[in-house]
Amino acid sequence: MIEDVLSTVSFVDIFNFCIFLTFTLCYGYQLLYVFVVLTKRPPKQTAKENHRYAVVISARNENAVIGDLIHSIRVQNYPQELIDIFVVADNCTDNTAAIAQEAGAIVFPRFNTQEVGKGYALDYGFTCIREHYSENNYEAYFIFDADNVLDVNYFREMNKVFDGGAIASTSYRNSKNYGSNWISAGYAVWFLREAKYLSQARLTLNTSCAVSGTGFFVSAKIIEEMGGWKFHLLTEDIEFSTYSILHGERIAYCPTAVLYDEQPITFRDSWNQRFRWAKGFYQVFGKYGAGLFKGIFTNPKGHRFACYDMLMTIAPALLLTIVSIIFNVIILIMGSAGLMSTGVMLTSSLSSIFFCLFNYTLFMFVFGALTTFTEWDNIRSTTAKKIKYLFTFPFFMLTYIPIALVALVKKAAWKPIQHSISVDVEEFNQAREDARI
Repeated sequence: MIEDVLSTVSFVDIFNFCIFLTFTLCYGYQLLYVFVVLTKRPPKQTAKENHRYAVVISARNENAVIGDLIHSIRVQNYPQELIDIFVVADNCTDNTAAIAQEAGAIVFPRFNTQEVGKGYALDYGFTCIREHYSENNYEAYFIFDADNVLDVNYFREMNKVFDGGAIASTSYRNSKNYGSNWISAGYAVWFLREAKYLSQARLTLNTSCAVSGTGFFVSAKIIEEMGGWKFHLLTEDIEFSTYSILHGERIAYCPTAVLYDEQPITFRDSWNQRFRWAKGFYQVFGKYGAGLFKGIFTNPKGHRFACYDMLMTIAPALLLTIVSIIFNVIILIMGSAGLMSTGVMLTSSLSSIFFCLFNYTLFMFVFGALTTFTEWDNIRSTTAKKIKYLFTFPFFMLTYIPIALVALVKKAAWKPIQHSISVDVEEFNQAREDARI
């Protein structure tokens, strides 16, 4: 019986099974994350004192939105004398600097066309603050993108996490334009899923989270120890997270600190942004992958799983899907050309391509649906659009496949994404209050 079964198994079947087994073994633990989130509440924290913070915003031609962010900081339910706002007007050709200054921020104009990117702008901002405002004794730095707006209780909630001893923390990343189209909705669901089913699970299990571009703080002690912001790969946020985890630091998460982010609405902008992210992840994996693998075995106890989790985060997992598809396509081409005559293998390759894409689509649909329904009240859109974008989210994620493939062979450079959606932060805050009632 066993010999009969083995006789029908081809090397194509063995290859595809190995790909499936590798993916399952590497990422199966994230199903545990879902179970943890659905069955356990995250730990609550309280603050014994209010701390002093500096906000650092890197802005390039953001005159349409920078004022909304600064206003949302200025109406925080937190002592305003403990918050100073600094804007790095990075290679701006509009009046971003003037608007930011008029809104109450301290502005550092920066003109450097050689060192381009958010990481360089942040480093410049930290250098200026440390040189000219060191007497203010900031205890931590908050980093936002210019298109963000904050819930009125954002600083109050994040202060609890910092007061609890966190050296860095990310927050709940929501979207201010979920309903624009299927592209912005795809981003929104992905970031909500990241906050709910990755960061919250990590917080509950007392392992390290990762910062995600915007909406996080870093302890001033960390910045002083590093001498500024020394992360200049295309995904400087993931590089910082990886560096921190490698050095035994734990990044926290605050589920009650809500930030609203503007998402791209054109496929061109989305392609450029996600292409940069994909290339940046490859860069971080190439620079830190071996160190994370070593850290799984050598880091202090209590920090080893974080190395594994971060390694799986930056590992090019999507390439497993791409490799599987390419391998099976080659088998089909060889069969069509008469170079292979085994019908079983050709049938296996064809079915493997179908099931590979089908399973990926189904997996993303399930995660998208789970995220949408559990975060239903936090998504600012109509019921019809929430249901509609349940079905477009998997196709949004499928577009990552060509992006990841092109990022392997094409160079990437930082390109600005235009932001133009101005929102009333008081309206957002009122909507959240109404949702709680």
